[in-house]
Amino acid sequence: MYTVEELQNLIEKEIKQRSEQLLLKTPVELYKPIQYSLDMGGKRLRPVLLLLSYNLFTDDVKPALPAAVAIEVFHNFTLLHDDIMDKASVRRNRPTVHIKFDANSAILSGDAMAFQSYKYLLECNLSNMTPVFDLFSTTAIEVCEGQQFDMDFENRMDVTAPEYLEMIRLKTAVLLACSLKAGALLANASVELSEELYRFGENLGLAFQLQDDLLDTFGDQKTFGKKIGGDILANKKTFLLIKALENASPDLRSDLLDWIQKEEFNPQEKVEAVTEIYKSSGAKKLAEEKVEIYFKQAMKILEDIQLDSAVKQPIKHLALKMLTRKH
Repeated sequence: MYTVEELQNLIEKEIKQRSEQLLLKTPVELYKPIQYSLDMGGKRLRPVLLLLSYNLFTDDVKPALPAAVAIEVFHNFTLLHDDIMDKASVRRNRPTVHIKFDANSAILSGDAMAFQSYKYLLECNLSNMTPVFDLFSTTAIEVCEGQQFDMDFENRMDVTAPEYLEMIRLKTAVLLACSLKAGALLANASVELSEELYRFGENLGLAFQLQDDLLDTFGDQKTFGKKIGGDILANKKTFLLIKALENASPDLRSDLLDWIQKEEFNPQEKVEAVTEIYKSSGAKKLAEEKVEIYFKQAMKILEDIQLDSAVKQPIKHLALKMLTRKH
């Protein structure tokens, strides 16, 4: 069995090689933003999960490497476009692609990355590719659906917690779930086992995104890699905001609505004030409890999967690392 660290190193080496190959193509201006995006690093969670899942059923993970690269390239494509829509200026402690280059470059290079991810997936010379392509395409559409819901929420003040959870399931969780299921399918695992790994990934993804929301507000920018309070400044309809609006006292709710409606404000003052409302309204505690619920459900699904516990240990190790992270 490979360790998480061994797979991360394997993927980093592969992505570096692929990135350098892209820069040999023309027009170079199309590929420079792609290289910049891929060279930003990151945790490479999705490709690692795909290879860990593949490794559950076969010893040599190298035949699945193109699929792992494909899922990472696709993920990074979504970040390019998300950062434009969210007007984000920092990603992994570096300027976002549309800041480093420009918005048009980020859009076009992001489009190229989406198509390039399919080219990499096509390199997999394995027997069970049809359901993997179907899964990959379905997931790609679901991610776009999640992003649309996220955009729709910007103009609504009546977003409910279930609506928000469905949005993050589509926008974040399904790609983690896809990674695990794709790895199993590529290794010719049974449909039942593949589906259980998908369910594990969905619950892990929901816990991961809720944890991400908490870190966006309560984390440390140096370790988190993004500006703290970005969701607050953008009035994003996060679980924290929804629960604060639901549970805050009338006075606190009035203060929160006032901050949401203000067009001119001191950013630091707004972040500090809203953060305090999240704490005093109990929204922070409710979000932490929700993270725990989804994480426990993910761990139960993993525990119940009919495979030797030692074989599942690397996936369990990564899941624990994901949910105890500070960045």
